[in-house]
Amino acid sequence: MADDMSLSPSRDDFAALLDESLGGRDFMEGTVVKGQVVGVEKDFAIIDVGLKTEGRVLMKEFTQDDGTLTLKVGDTVEVFLERVENAMGEAVISRDKARREEAWTRLEGVYALNEPVMGAIVGRVKGGFTVDLGGASAFLPGSQVDIRPVRDVGPQMGKEQPFAILKMDRPRGNIVVSRRAILEEARAEQRTELVAQLQEGEVREGVVKNITDYGAFVDLGGIDGLLHVTDMSWKRVNHPSQVLAVGDTVKVQIVKINPDTQRISLGMKQLQSDPWDGVEAKYPVGAKFTGRITNITDYGAFVELEAGVEGLVHVSEMSWTKKNVHPGKIVSTSQEVEVVVLDVDPSKRRVSLGLKQAMANPWDAFLETHPVGSTVEGEVKNATEFGLFIGLENDIDGMVHLSDLDWTAPGEEVITRYQKGEMVKAQVLDVDVEKERISLGIKQLAGDPMAGDSYRKGQTVTVTVTEVTTGGIEVRLGDEEAPMTAFIRKSDLSRDRADQRPERFAVGDRVDAQVANVDKAARRLSLSIKALEMAEEKEAIEQFGSSDSGASLGDILGAALREKGGKD
Repeated sequence: MADDMSLSPSRDDFAALLDESLGGRDFMEGTVVKGQVVGVEKDFAIIDVGLKTEGRVLMKEFTQDDGTLTLKVGDTVEVFLERVENAMGEAVISRDKARREEAWTRLEGVYALNEPVMGAIVGRVKGGFTVDLGGASAFLPGSQVDIRPVRDVGPQMGKEQPFAILKMDRPRGNIVVSRRAILEEARAEQRTELVAQLQEGEVREGVVKNITDYGAFVDLGGIDGLLHVTDMSWKRVNHPSQVLAVGDTVKVQIVKINPDTQRISLGMKQLQSDPWDGVEAKYPVGAKFTGRITNITDYGAFVELEAGVEGLVHVSEMSWTKKNVHPGKIVSTSQEVEVVVLDVDPSKRRVSLGLKQAMANPWDAFLETHPVGSTVEGEVKNATEFGLFIGLENDIDGMVHLSDLDWTAPGEEVITRYQKGEMVKAQVLDVDVEKERISLGIKQLAGDPMAGDSYRKGQTVTVTVTEVTTGGIEVRLGDEEAPMTAFIRKSDLSRDRADQRPERFAVGDRVDAQVANVDKAARRLSLSIKALEMAEEKEAIEQFGSSDSGASLGDILGAALREKGGKD
């Protein structure tokens, strides 16, 4: 047994024999190896890579970039060894895969150094294009072809040019490249050089390349600057297209250069004289001018006094009478209006204007034509807890306070008698032009029943019963224009207690009573039938005899009444 084992080769001896059979070469599948062309048969090249058998490679795999084929017997070439031996006993080799491996190795070195690589767009695929990087195929997304969207890529097809490698994944065989990154880098370098040549304040000519809502981009010769809409003209420009068009050649001033972002701000109005110079002298406070409405906002309207100089009419200065109304309901854009200068602030480039000040103050005009004490007529506009609002001329209102509705009745009661739209007359009590208030009175037209000595204590008056209550009777006295009401208490209805019964009176009865008290401050009369009876009794006694003469009270009163009847 021991002798048999000694005859068997060891594992190390087997490896040595294999190495010898392979010519002492350490070949590995999946690598690139060198071989020699030993023959050409039809479309194949026979290549010896040092194995006992040769491998075959299609001749077309050796075609040069220009389409020529220079391969001949004896040439040394590099091929990719896929398998040492196939079923036919031949080595499986490939020139294309060798070229690809070479390209990947080369590209990985370029990618590590973040350097560009030369390639050519060779085909179109979904979402982009295929780029040949000298043996390796890469994907070029459509967004990475150029800085701006490109409609036709035809001129770029097959053109050798630099690309930036964005991503590499060798196991998956994926390479993503960008042409845009190369262009942006080149433009950034060019922009830096051009920016260094520019200075703030200098004037240059440029061509309008693009127009947006906020301005226009102007090409200054390889570098763009932004001409903002507010720097196009001293006057208001609603949209840049009102001033410029794409392709226009314009003269601009370099207003500002941002060294960090390399953004360039341009201006056209800076090349013109500033219309705000000396604006205080041109538009003194209080002066009246004609302007044009250029813009309307919620808080007012802008009026152009001249090109580049606008003033604001605040909503509160638009109308004497129209309060809390949107400016658009008072004026319209492009309308010519007369305005008065209210304030000028050159430092803030502001002019405050008044529209209503250019028109007559309706309260001044009213006071001129309707002095205090005069009578006016108007429509009831509204009834509030304070009183009645009466519409007057020129869209102004006057107010009748509750206390000025009636001399005697409570205002809260009287105001319910008036209806909206009803025409009423009133007296002008006061006009406050500054506060824009007109005070009116309705009761004043009837005259004050308590004025002067209309009623005196002890005076006999004839009244009409208007209401009978358990506590007394309510009466009316005076004429129809200045009526008054009073209340006669139950205890004052008669001297005789038995006749102090309110029910013996009826509404509409006319009776005589004496004024017991006059309270002008409270506008109140105290009446008494009892006091009148006692006064008449006293007068009769004095005239026809005293109680000591022996005559009875009935005789005295009878005689007095007969005398009074005879006189009537």
